[in-house]
Amino acid sequence: MSPKLNGYSFDRAMTFFKRLEDELAAVPGVTGVTASLVPLLAGDNWGNDVSVQGFTCGPDTDCNSRFNEVGPGYFRTLGVPLIAGREFTSADEGKSRRVVIVNEAFLQKFGLGRDAVGKLIGERGGKLDTEIVGIVQNAKYSEVKDKIPPLYFRPYRQDDNIASLSFYVRSSLPLDQTLAAVRPAVARLDPNLPVEDLRSMPQQVRDNVFFDRFMTLLSAAFASLATLLAAIGLYGVLAYTVAQRTREIGLRMALGAAPGRVRGMVLRQVGWMTLVGGIIGLAAAVAVGRAARSLFYQLEWYDPSALAAHASIR
Repeated sequence: MSPKLNGYSFDRAMTFFKRLEDELAAVPGVTGVTASLVPLLAGDNWGNDVSVQGFTCGPDTDCNSRFNEVGPGYFRTLGVPLIAGREFTSADEGKSRRVVIVNEAFLQKFGLGRDAVGKLIGERGGKLDTEIVGIVQNAKYSEVKDKIPPLYFRPYRQDDNIASLSFYVRSSLPLDQTLAAVRPAVARLDPNLPVEDLRSMPQQVRDNVFFDRFMTLLSAAFASLATLLAAIGLYGVLAYTVAQRTREIGLRMALGAAPGRVRGMVLRQVGWMTLVGGIIGLAAAVAVGRAARSLFYQLEWYDPSALAAHASIR
């Protein structure tokens, strides 16, 4: 939601965001509503240099951390476990004491333990004026396949200049009913305000890994084509071999060789060719799989079932 683009002032936009949270929460079946400044798993990364109590930032020290501004109940709504401390509430707004929640990667980077609740941080090299009130488990932030970065969260209600937010709704209703209830809720507050990019979280995840899925389908298509070409090539070699040995085969059969023995002779030659090709192909598959592991999300470079299927096709 971007009310600022419709001429809203910052104060009016803040009022709208709060009312929209209440409006969505009142929809039957909805069990949680929250919002964030940086949309989840959308490829966006916002970061700041931070000062942390007990951690010294030197000229050669990386003191940067990703951040997000979120609404009350954000972690409960999205199912992210709270390890220590508390979530943000509606009281964390305006001029109230500045607070943040950090993830486990933030603790590790800045040398904090599980007792970090109550310690102070500062943004952009400023004074230590913001209290850590909670610790949450690491969860994906920008990209599904990327390593989870150090991350701290601020209440968006303590930001006087916020212009847009992404809202998240958890519901016990079927997905189509939940999505259908969002636009009317927004229209009751402002019928002229558009709802942008309305989608489910599974769809957001699929969109985030679209390139990986596309490359997987493309690789499967090329693999099928390669298998077909290999089969055609093997048939061609077999046919050529038999044609070259036609006289030999005829002579053997004229001297009394059984047809089964002649077929076995030809098939043994094909079998050796298949065995050598299969060994080379398996070795190449393992090598390429290890190289491609960094390109595709959750790709296992050593998959016995896939290798067995490859060998059986060969």
